[in-house]
Amino acid sequence: MWYLYGLSLGWILGISCMGNTLPESLQMPLYLSLILIIFIPLTFALKWKLTKHVIVKIIFYLSLCFSVFMGGWYYADHALEQRLKLRVQHVEQVNALVYVNTISQISTGVDDQLRIKQNVWLLNFAAQPIKISVNLKQGQMPLALGKYYQISGKLKPAHSYAVAGTFDKERWFLQENIMGSLNAQFVEPIDATKVSGLGHAHFVQNNNSFGAVIRLNIEEKRLSFRQMIQNSSLQQKGLLLALLTGDESLLSSDTQNLFQRLGISHLLAISGPHVLIFAMLFCFIFQGIIQKFRPEFYLKCPRPYLLIIPFLACVALYTAFVGFEIPALRTLLTVSLCSFLIWFRQSLSALKMLLISASILLWIDPFSILSAAFWLSYGACFILIRVYQTLQQQPYDHQTINQKVIFYLKVLIESQWKVFIALFPLVIFIFQKVAWVAPLSNVCAIPLIGAVVVPLEVIGACLSLFYMPLGKAFFYVADGFLSLLLYILTILDQLFAQHLQWFAFTPLMIVCLTVAIFILFFPRGVISKAWVAVCCIPLVFPQQKQPDFSLTVLDVAQGQAIFINLPTQKIMVDTGGSFDETKFSIGRQVLVPYLKRQGIQQLDQVILSHLDQDHSGAFAAIAKEIKVKQVFSNEDDGRFQHENFHYCYAGQVWQYDQVKVEILSPPKANLSNVASQQNELSCVVYIQVKNAKNQQNFLIMGDAGWETEFDLLQHYPNLDVDVLVLGHHGSQHSSAYAFLETLKPKLAVISAGFDNRYGHPHPIVLTRLKALKIPVVNTIEQGSIQFQLDAQHAMQMSNDRDSKKWLIR
Repeated sequence: MWYLYGLSLGWILGISCMGNTLPESLQMPLYLSLILIIFIPLTFALKWKLTKHVIVKIIFYLSLCFSVFMGGWYYADHALEQRLKLRVQHVEQVNALVYVNTISQISTGVDDQLRIKQNVWLLNFAAQPIKISVNLKQGQMPLALGKYYQISGKLKPAHSYAVAGTFDKERWFLQENIMGSLNAQFVEPIDATKVSGLGHAHFVQNNNSFGAVIRLNIEEKRLSFRQMIQNSSLQQKGLLLALLTGDESLLSSDTQNLFQRLGISHLLAISGPHVLIFAMLFCFIFQGIIQKFRPEFYLKCPRPYLLIIPFLACVALYTAFVGFEIPALRTLLTVSLCSFLIWFRQSLSALKMLLISASILLWIDPFSILSAAFWLSYGACFILIRVYQTLQQQPYDHQTINQKVIFYLKVLIESQWKVFIALFPLVIFIFQKVAWVAPLSNVCAIPLIGAVVVPLEVIGACLSLFYMPLGKAFFYVADGFLSLLLYILTILDQLFAQHLQWFAFTPLMIVCLTVAIFILFFPRGVISKAWVAVCCIPLVFPQQKQPDFSLTVLDVAQGQAIFINLPTQKIMVDTGGSFDETKFSIGRQVLVPYLKRQGIQQLDQVILSHLDQDHSGAFAAIAKEIKVKQVFSNEDDGRFQHENFHYCYAGQVWQYDQVKVEILSPPKANLSNVASQQNELSCVVYIQVKNAKNQQNFLIMGDAGWETEFDLLQHYPNLDVDVLVLGHHGSQHSSAYAFLETLKPKLAVISAGFDNRYGHPHPIVLTRLKALKIPVVNTIEQGSIQFQLDAQHAMQMSNDRDSKKWLIR
């Protein structure tokens, strides 16, 4: 059965390639593998002597695993293509006809504004109903379950910041099967009979089916629990609701941030143990009733077989109750597999069951592979299996109660640091940061939540179905234990104030660290632990060959941020904006993760063209996490008191080997006028890459307009520009026809935001560029745009929206 490892891993790895274009170089190996898969069994049937050779068997199994890998890739790619066809592609005003079958998601921001989102089915947009997310305005009530509505508003596609290392909103939408979002302006209920008359009778009929009614009843029950907890006098309402149903609507931002800082955010989501606790409690009561009143049942069917069906039914019910979250679904699949094996008296190792359940989950929903919860959940289970195997090897017969308690406490602590270490590379790859206090906070939180709070909540929820006051009593007891837990966690948070740390690890460093940890967790004797030190060499000596030059125009929405990576210097020109930091921080959630992914721990220069918030707003968030040696701008303010600040003005030149960085504007004498002419007196940066065979000269205009463009033509009549980053995000008041015609760049680059309120880039500017036959790219359509000098000194251009199929515009 060992080949199950290879087949399962091949399938999982194939699915994990979702979104990547299939290389043509793999076509021929695939055809060859398929031929071998057919040919070798045929030779077995003909009893050829050659088939008995070990090498032939190895080739057969390798061919089979490779074919399964390619099959997983094709399966995932086909599912992705089908889903991409249904996505909302453009921003448009619609009068949407929707159906509601899931509860709303409520959140309260730092500004105390209530935000309501609700996933609904949109009936009158595509050839078939699609799921979208509706954002309700302040004052609008959540949409009622099982009802139809007409909603007028702006329908928008998901749009990510296409920057390496940052949260991918488009990927998340695909994973959740959400095809777009609708900002509701006017909401009106509509009768189901009228919906049928509008041509959607089949959809209405399906929603009256038995399965649909059951699912709707489950959602209504989740909503009733939310309302019960919300209307109670419980202290920890949000935590109680999140731990019971996975619904974080009542959870405060302070509690969420506390759990994030302590590295225990995973406890806020429904996990496998939640599901098993409910099932075990039910089966304990069930078998007690049988033992009391009908013990003769055990003569007909042994206890393990008698409890299989109710146990599996409980797991399935709770999994549905929490909305088929990945950890709960993983538990359902694993329990189903175990039940099948027990029923038919078969055996299978825990690791194989884990791999098979992951394979089945990805067969049911290949988009689960896009979720961080999938990788973290299965990764943690892999380590816990190793811990369980250690427990099985321990003698229990001659241990006292105190010895057993000490032993299990030791196992709990050991399992937490093992999970922490094992998942460290994955956490760094996904989040670029880790909480050092996570093992300690998990040791405190997991026993209290898993052994006390969740069982109390499950019992309370079950009792409340029959007698509400008795059920509430259990919730109040659980509430008391949660208050105690929060008190402990608050003390930990105060003791370890700097526990959340960013890591500047490149992908190569993460791979090396992963291999080292795999070797570390191998059983003794399989491979020498000395190889761990070898794999860690890139971490101790992280210097690797850097490109002679790379310049990246980063996708920071309506703003500008450009990163210049030289072997000896790391430079940023502008840092993007700061809009509503309570909702989203460009600096903290886009630029810092990107720079850390590049392995950047220090910026040698930050040149701010001017201090408009869309060019400098994210500076503070960056400087908080990454050391900045020097700051240059056309004016000073309080943000630079801890940095080595200098004014930028025409004539400043920095030479870094073959790369020359020069400031062309503003004149030094004009710096006193910056306060009244911030845009026009932007720092204009000119970069020359002398050894490049093409695209040697880059001009970055900031927000400079026609006046500055005219002055540049007067003072630098021989200015040679290959790549022009247009001024003011493509505004009609910049990029004059004469300026473009004189410079005639090989390429124009525009940094602007999707669906921005300014209409950038302006159609007039695009018309000028088209008339002059100047190619143009922009961050809206291409995402981050990178120029990099290759080994042959040719400047290569690439963009982040070509990296995944769902990002391509």
